[in-house]
Amino acid sequence: MTDTGLERIIESSKLGCENKAENSLRPRNLNDFIGQEKLKNNLKIFIKAAKRRFETLDHCLFYAPPGLGKTTLAHIIAKEMDSNLRVTSGPVLEKIKDLAAILTNLSDGDVLFIDEIHRINHFVEEALYPVMEDFELDIIIGQGPSAKTIKLPIPRFTLIGATTKAGLLSSPLRDRFGIIERLEFYEIKDLMNIVNRSATIMNIQIDKDAINEIAIRSRGTPRIVNRLLKRVRDFAEIKGDKISGITYIIAKEALSALEVDSAGLDKIDRSIIIALITKFDGGPAGIETIAVAISEDVNTIADIYEPYLIQSGFIARTSRGRIVTEAGYNHIGITPPIKTIKKKLQDKLL
Repeated sequence: MTDTGLERIIESSKLGCENKAENSLRPRNLNDFIGQEKLKNNLKIFIKAAKRRFETLDHCLFYAPPGLGKTTLAHIIAKEMDSNLRVTSGPVLEKIKDLAAILTNLSDGDVLFIDEIHRINHFVEEALYPVMEDFELDIIIGQGPSAKTIKLPIPRFTLIGATTKAGLLSSPLRDRFGIIERLEFYEIKDLMNIVNRSATIMNIQIDKDAINEIAIRSRGTPRIVNRLLKRVRDFAEIKGDKISGITYIIAKEALSALEVDSAGLDKIDRSIIIALITKFDGGPAGIETIAVAISEDVNTIADIYEPYLIQSGFIARTSRGRIVTEAGYNHIGITPPIKTIKKKLQDKLL
């Protein structure tokens, strides 16, 4: 969600209304989880080995942009370990007593999932260190010279942390995780399989070309795939027929109406590229200047729009500001000045 309060159809973060719908489509085990093959294979071995030794799984840290399956993996791990899952988030843990309340209600073998763990309070984080290592929580009783520290035993559990900003995690916290995995953006074939699976669960008839069209516009993100599928279904129900279901024509019409193009860009994404080309000769331009040019908040551009444009190779950061790449020109349908772009990109190496 942007600072303006508007929710984008291609926003990778979870929207307020999606909890129940997302849960219904969430895979229940690793075999049903599509994509992330290397990570899945590793987890299968770690889980099998832990169960064979009758131990809890090592603490896990998953980092990736929103919508790639970090929360889903926490649910799956709990199920695969035959454990209960307790869910909380970093911003909720403001005081040590908040952490204590959760930890003292755990049972042996439980899985504790902390979303946005990079936002955990500094004092709570330090209290978590002995818990993760020795399963003991240090509690201070009293104040001043008479204060005493007691060690409260905590049942052996598995902590799963999820973050979109691994760089904000402190080294002491990161080092206490035994399993650290990065989730990658999904390939088109995996996204197509996700569309097909979700359509089956939702009892939606959809043809192969429509599946492909939704997949290629989903920015490599399963959450966006499912969101687009639901909105395309709405168009099919009103403009199509029950027998044909979602056809390629309906899917393309719906996605065009939603202003999601073939690369998964929306109106604001494209306006950033167009502003750089038409108003700043392709750049370089500072982010504050771009924000003024398209009447958008600077933080919104930096946090919401720019990362995907850079990752997709449509714009690039240089020492002097943002520039449009050859791919960015081509996507908008404007002939790129190749020599100029190459010269500007040299700034990136300085």
